[in-house]
Amino acid sequence: MSTPNRDPSALVVTGDPAAAAGAAGDDEGERGSWLDDLASRMLSTPRRRLAWYWGAPLLVTLVAGILRIWNLGHPHALVFDETFYVKDAWTLLSNGYESAWPENADEAFNRGETSGFLDDPSYVVHPPLGKWLIALGMAVFGAGDSFGWRISTAIVGTLAVFVLMLIARKLFASTLLAVLAGSLFAIDGHAIVMSRVAVLDNSVMLFTLLGFGCVLLDRERHERVLGERLAAARATGADPAWGPVLWWRPLVLGAGLCFGLASSVKWSGLYFLAAFGLYLIVVDALARRRAGLALWTSAAVLKQGPATFLLLVPPAVAMYLVSWTNWFVSDRGYYRHWADQSSNAWTGTFSWVPPVWQSFLHYQQSIYNFHVGLKAPHPYSADPVSWLALIRPTSMWYASPRAGADGCIAEPCSQAITSIANPLIWWAAAAALLYLVYRLARYREWRVGLILMGTVAGYLPWLLYTGRTVFQFYTIVFLPYLLLGLVFALGVLLGSPEDERSRRTRAVWVAVIFVVAAAALTAFWFPLWSATTVPYWFWMLHSWLPTWV
Repeated sequence: MSTPNRDPSALVVTGDPAAAAGAAGDDEGERGSWLDDLASRMLSTPRRRLAWYWGAPLLVTLVAGILRIWNLGHPHALVFDETFYVKDAWTLLSNGYESAWPENADEAFNRGETSGFLDDPSYVVHPPLGKWLIALGMAVFGAGDSFGWRISTAIVGTLAVFVLMLIARKLFASTLLAVLAGSLFAIDGHAIVMSRVAVLDNSVMLFTLLGFGCVLLDRERHERVLGERLAAARATGADPAWGPVLWWRPLVLGAGLCFGLASSVKWSGLYFLAAFGLYLIVVDALARRRAGLALWTSAAVLKQGPATFLLLVPPAVAMYLVSWTNWFVSDRGYYRHWADQSSNAWTGTFSWVPPVWQSFLHYQQSIYNFHVGLKAPHPYSADPVSWLALIRPTSMWYASPRAGADGCIAEPCSQAITSIANPLIWWAAAAALLYLVYRLARYREWRVGLILMGTVAGYLPWLLYTGRTVFQFYTIVFLPYLLLGLVFALGVLLGSPEDERSRRTRAVWVAVIFVVAAAALTAFWFPLWSATTVPYWFWMLHSWLPTWV
């Protein structure tokens, strides 16, 4: 991505189009704010603009990395669902398949006794890829090092901050808004915690975000190529009613691979595959309508639709199957020889299917049944309807160290890892989500529609499972899109450097105060995100809602 010719600090997200047109026609009065004056002075040379263009995102990424990696090995204990994924990752690395453990194995594992796994396979309900990523850190640092359990997840979370900034800059054409999006992501507590514990959802978030980026890049390329093909056809005197089929769409192929990677970590990645498959068809239909094609709807569904499906879905399925390679080549995976028993093998029309595939499909059906029927009571389960209000965040770990231990000076003391978002950022993003719905209804802005689609893919499907045991921390998958929506709203507030000075200055100060307040809350909450020892009264200061205890 090359450095833009215009000032890279420019804000290009518009407010009311009619109001913007009126402002553009008003040449009277001083324009811009102190921020624009500062940017003009600081970015006065190409070298300085290049430093801002890349240096600022890299600096934000560095801050994100520090917040995620500092003291990552504490606590030296399996935290929350690490009890499943860390031990599964270690046995994948050791045996080539997820192996069972004896009862009460966590205490021994925490002591460094990591060879106590059994030869029997373990029944696992998530695909292997996320556990292989955790295993990479353990391969480098050893299974007895809690830093090694978590480093892969921390790297994934740090990379996601950088990827979000690249996406935001492409989406808003503003390095300032991109840095703002990355900064909010870097300091948000939910993003920090999910990068500091070895669970799977952070990897789903990164892979779906990469797929989202591919869809964003394809949108511009698709419109350009479609226009070129139609212009060439019309130059010959043809008047196409449907338009061409575009087969060479490498970014759609890339999106399919990314969503396949996400689904190879957790099945919730399939929601993104389905949502953006529909999105690509709708975008193609609208592009063909703008191009003046008479049969734009049927062309998008019946002509381009099958091509888009083949570019998107088979690569995702192939990636999913590849993630199970070890299950296929191993003789010890769970249900690996299920169909080898004559009482289980298929008969009749599908009896020709090889036993290994019968066993695999049976396993997938069993996993599906588990997921849709999971109704185990848990003190931190949270109804998806309550997620946007941040009613019941997930407590990942809590301890009460004795005086003289772990920095506790005088009891009572607390150590906590609570996967709660920065409240100011989260609630502002939830409010911005409602604003985006209004913007889409009124102005039909494609940026708004794309951001909302990311939120829809990550959130709405869970509303179908209100009876299932689910947790607030699942929201990490759509947190990037909430932040993009919040930054869009802040961009509308900030307006343009061409706005009247007093209006622009007030907006800049509102944005600055918001960011400073969010950073202050991060400092206030960070001990409860990082298992830092604090007095019990300090821990209680964070119980803003009764449900946060």
